[in-house]
Amino acid sequence: MNMLEEILENHPDEAFLKADGFDEAIIGLDETSGRLIYSVTKCIECLMGQGMTDEEASEYFYYNVSGAYMGEQTPIFCTEY
Repeated sequence: MNMLEEILENHPDEAFLKADGFDEAIIGLDETSGRLIYSVTKCIECLMGQGMTDEEASEYFYYNVSGAYMGEQTPIFCTEY
């Protein structure tokens, strides 16, 4: 079971705003706000899996994904150190 399936199973009555194409990059849920948490590294890896170079994937992610505001439920993007 992946993280998204686990979250949906544990919160069946909740609706979550997802970033399309990045289900594999979900690493958790912010219980306070009800927002999904994504790994920046895993998001970039998802894009690289679609044929982008590391540089192209990073640029695309930061410009088109993490910079997009979708309202109060906008997902959280976490940089892991």
